[in-house]
Amino acid sequence: MLFTSYGFLGFAAVLLLLYYLLPKRHQWKLLLAASLVFYLLGGAWAIVYILATAVSVWYAALRIQANAAQQSAYLQAHKDTLDREGKKAYRAQQKRIRRRWLTGCLLLDLGILAVVKYTDFAIANVNAVLGLFSKGPLPLLHILLPLGISFYTFQAVGYLIDVYRGSQPAERSLPRFLLFVSFFPLVIQGPISRFGQLSETLYAGHPYDGGTVARGLQRMLWGYFKKLVVADRIVSAVTVILGDVNAYHGAYALVGMVFYTVQLYADFTGGIDITIGLSEALGVTVQENFIRPYFSKSLKEYWRRWHISMCSWFRDYVFYPVSSSKAMQRFARFSRSRFGEAVGRRLPVYVSSFVVWFATGIWHGASWNFIVWGLLNWAILMISEELEPLYARFHAKHPGAGGLGWRLFAVGRTFLLICCLNLFDCFANIGDTLFMLGSVLTARNWGILWNGALLELGLTGVDYAVLAGAVALMLTVSLLGRRGSVRAQIAKRPYAVRFIVWYGLFLLVLLMGAYGIGYDASQFIYNRF
Repeated sequence: MLFTSYGFLGFAAVLLLLYYLLPKRHQWKLLLAASLVFYLLGGAWAIVYILATAVSVWYAALRIQANAAQQSAYLQAHKDTLDREGKKAYRAQQKRIRRRWLTGCLLLDLGILAVVKYTDFAIANVNAVLGLFSKGPLPLLHILLPLGISFYTFQAVGYLIDVYRGSQPAERSLPRFLLFVSFFPLVIQGPISRFGQLSETLYAGHPYDGGTVARGLQRMLWGYFKKLVVADRIVSAVTVILGDVNAYHGAYALVGMVFYTVQLYADFTGGIDITIGLSEALGVTVQENFIRPYFSKSLKEYWRRWHISMCSWFRDYVFYPVSSSKAMQRFARFSRSRFGEAVGRRLPVYVSSFVVWFATGIWHGASWNFIVWGLLNWAILMISEELEPLYARFHAKHPGAGGLGWRLFAVGRTFLLICCLNLFDCFANIGDTLFMLGSVLTARNWGILWNGALLELGLTGVDYAVLAGAVALMLTVSLLGRRGSVRAQIAKRPYAVRFIVWYGLFLLVLLMGAYGIGYDASQFIYNRF
């Protein structure tokens, strides 16, 4: 059930009505029922996967917490009889037990994700090797990907690691934990939430508040504007350009990568707006996932603003554990002794970052394109890190370079870099991606930008006018957002102004939205991740 379908709108409307009619203590149970129904409608067979993840993580977390409690009780009871070495040995023994629970559960749940998402990718690579020896190919399994498996698996795994670290108490109720894993607004494309943050409002009773519901619906409306007016309109041109590399290269490739970057932003942030808005209407607080990412002046800044929940997940559960592991500490000592203090201090950070970006790439998709995309991000970030002293000296000698003109240049440069990197999302193989990127540098067909050729991409002059106005509106809202919540700014205006803004936005979505059959617009891009 897509967020942009009639069915979802009806589902959400009925849920909101029943939610505020129920006694507050039963509201979370309705959310659980609604989430399971939503998931079943997306494929009844897939419920097995999410239940396996939820049950295994819930039970393992309880066992880990029980062991930690047992350790504390034992040490307290024997504090006078155990010496320091005895206590240390006991702690190490119990930690090994907890680590076995953690490792076993991670292998199970990440293994499920790996099998359903990467089996055919692995077989395809094996077949490529077999082809070198004229051996017959192995058959692909074509395993169907369960709805939201990448998101709910990471959410559950993050919770388990937090329990293991002792930073999060284990949830004793399986139904409550199942709601955390399956909460339907998050299951399609995130954000990847933390239990401690989401549980504060997910299980609480919420009395009806017209203002809260209205603010949530306003956020949803803004998401539908981005999705239906921008993303689903520009997608036709993106599909044409990226669908035929032989016919549409050179200047077309530049147009295609810019259009795709606009589509990706409107599609992904629009979906997150719908998620956060519906959650807010239900009284549930969900973290923000974007902070004006295309205003970033460097790739490093961009990744602090884009898909924040994913980036923080990889930082907390991959980068920190890898960089602080015993193996990495040994590598750090070896690097310092072999290459000197300066190089030896940086190498472990770069290796840990490599692991993170490799994992980030493969998480986005079972394709070498995504792996290369991740490693290119890593390479650019590491090179930028090495050049930081040069940047600092340059700005010290040229203090005027930090002015508005320089900032606009930095934003434009970063946006173009992101457009180039995003092109790796668009093709089935690296060769086509590199060909399209290279063709921009050798283009001789720049005339398509003004000779009317862009009108042959499935968009009319009216479509381009609507897109230009819609993008200008998104840009204006982003600029206003630097002063705080735009909805809060609008709420301070007189009633007539508020009515014109929100009713006008509703009419724009209604009249300018690019609708599919039965109001079932194109799938959100991040659904496939």
